[in-house]
Amino acid sequence: MTVQTHRLKNGFRIVTEHMPGLKSASVGIWVNAGGRHERIEQNGIAHFLEHMAFKGTARRSSVQIAEAIEDVGGYINAYTSREMTAYYARVLQSDVPLALDVISDIVLNSVFDPAEIEVERGVILSEIGQALDTPDDIIFDWLQEVSYPGQAMGRSILGPEERVAQFQRTDLSQFVHENYSPDQMVLAAAGAVDHAEILRQCEDIFGDLTARAQAQVTPAQFQGGEIRRVKDLEQAHFALSFESPNYKDPNIYTAQIFSSAFGGGMSSRLFQEVREKCGLCYSIFASAGAYCDTGTMTLYAGTSGDKLSDLAHITIDELKRAAEDMSEVEVARARAQMKAGMLMGLESPSARAERLARMLSIWDRIPVLDEVVAQIDAVTVETVRSYAGAMSDGAPAAMALYGPVSDAPDLAAVQARLVA
Repeated sequence: MTVQTHRLKNGFRIVTEHMPGLKSASVGIWVNAGGRHERIEQNGIAHFLEHMAFKGTARRSSVQIAEAIEDVGGYINAYTSREMTAYYARVLQSDVPLALDVISDIVLNSVFDPAEIEVERGVILSEIGQALDTPDDIIFDWLQEVSYPGQAMGRSILGPEERVAQFQRTDLSQFVHENYSPDQMVLAAAGAVDHAEILRQCEDIFGDLTARAQAQVTPAQFQGGEIRRVKDLEQAHFALSFESPNYKDPNIYTAQIFSSAFGGGMSSRLFQEVREKCGLCYSIFASAGAYCDTGTMTLYAGTSGDKLSDLAHITIDELKRAAEDMSEVEVARARAQMKAGMLMGLESPSARAERLARMLSIWDRIPVLDEVVAQIDAVTVETVRSYAGAMSDGAPAAMALYGPVSDAPDLAAVQARLVA
């Protein structure tokens, strides 16, 4: 497999990876513009913009956008995260030029028709309502809010209903002008692709764009806090987070291996102790998320209200114990799971394109897989124990509770148990 990169004079970057034997390809545009790039009055507009990209361009109606890809058996979609918005398609080899043409069209030429804005506003408001009705979804928005209070990093990607209800065409156009500069974009393609052909097409489409100065993102500061929403639900939802390494910090691999060993699968400590031995919940896990300047280690479980205190106490006790006796066997298993998951995932051209875009955005280069594997293998039992110890040694924490949680311990009690 061959990775090739190129940067146009305006800063627009192209990266491709040819995967022999495949007859299909994934192609997309990743833009360094997400929720944390919004001012408070813009909260939710990056996601609104992603929706509007499919509602018509100067060349295609919304129906024609969908038909152009689906008529050839392809698939087109997009997503918005806190740091990035992505527009991508999966098509057969012969239709890669078409996919690139459609994706670039919706990114560069959306018309933001006022009538379509009103239609999509209703869709997004329904999406917000659906999220509010999904406890094990909305609790993570609340956890993010108390982890980074008063900051763009802590605001919801969907945005509040009152702001989404007011966005107009000028608001969308302004966000594009402020954030969709060519030097903030990456075109990534993987699978049955020809780098030279894609480069020629990209030069025609993107070569004349002018780079614009971009506002600097305010550094995120994990502060922590508690949010508790009491509601008559079947399940009590419990989420706890600590700051963890950003994705440029070498310790990111330690954090990811810890999260896998502690709560990443059926063999993990949390699953075995809390679910299998004590029967306190159905769902429980740990995960390590990372951004350009911060990260979060998140622990989550859902249980009945009368079991929540026991669950929280055991979770905290297991975190303390991990700092003392996390074993080589557990760390070796987590290393193997991390490497296998990464390598298995990269058998998909969509996963390959995603990795190419993210790595180029983060590092401005594509680290070879052997380099990543070596960093995973370099994580030791001692570094994992030390990482767990830092969380159980008075580090700031955030906690979100939702459901029948009136009798749950508060954050001060949780932290006191951690350091006891």
